[in-house]
Amino acid sequence: MPYVCIMDDLKFMNRALELAANGKGSVSPNPMVGCVIVYDNKIIGEGWHKEFGGPHAEVMAVESVADKTLIGESVIYVTLEPCSYHGKTPACTDLLMTYLPRRVVVACLDPNPQVSGKGVEILRSAGIDVDFGVLESEAKALNKQFFVSMNTQRPYIILKWAQTADGFIARLNYDSKWISSSLSRQLVHKWRSEEDGILVGYNTVKYDNPELSVRDWEGRNPVRIIVDPHGKLEGQAKVFDSSVKTYWFNGREDLSSPNLVVKRFPKEHTLLDGLEFLYKENIGSVIVEGGAAILQQFIKDGLWDEARIIRSKDKLDAG
Repeated sequence: MPYVCIMDDLKFMNRALELAANGKGSVSPNPMVGCVIVYDNKIIGEGWHKEFGGPHAEVMAVESVADKTLIGESVIYVTLEPCSYHGKTPACTDLLMTYLPRRVVVACLDPNPQVSGKGVEILRSAGIDVDFGVLESEAKALNKQFFVSMNTQRPYIILKWAQTADGFIARLNYDSKWISSSLSRQLVHKWRSEEDGILVGYNTVKYDNPELSVRDWEGRNPVRIIVDPHGKLEGQAKVFDSSVKTYWFNGREDLSSPNLVVKRFPKEHTLLDGLEFLYKENIGSVIVEGGAAILQQFIKDGLWDEARIIRSKDKLDAG
């Protein structure tokens, strides 16, 4: 049964969640994880997962402890169940069993079937007192992209658009016109830096010729995903400049070149087919910034988890 929290558990798990959030935009498709080591009600070590493929939060926290002989009498707070298998890094359960802390408190279990419940079971079998469920909903909310992606086997989908006061998102003749403000565009670039991929359709590339990069914020560029089922786009568009890995779904044969994956995507294929392919490519979240056609298709197919709408006070003559 989940553990009923006491005030100290809440305090230290809150700190672990704060640490975990430092990994936003850097660790996907892994989850953000934070860890705090407490001895005699004082924090003696803390860490977080900083980058995909790098040391996990538990490793960083243990390394930060000056006197490691204290770990055996400490309580370790971690926002996600410690991993129990060797992937890009060794299993965190092995590390914890080396030090045998007095108690381990876990916010939530890992939805990954390779781990789920096994990490807790391994630690308990080693004689470590393990409790879970402390700030569970907050921990799941922090990693909502990871939980949805793991449970659905597709990326977490964010729909984003800007619309005028009279409900338009673009002119009918595709003539480009800014709807949002400079501050809202900066916010959008921040959002881009936090997700794995950015997706648009044929019309957006043809008429807007966007870069789909992070420029008004500091952070990584998401991979670019272009849905072009008829294969009409030309390689001269900015999105095909090879500066960022790009997936081009079109009706042509599969082929690849540096930083460009051309995936045959005939009309009979669905958006879900494409999303399942992206999931296998370790893309855990996608922000959809396309025009009305591609946005409506995601909504029609029920393939979205969140919508972010920027509303302008101005009206637009859509003609």
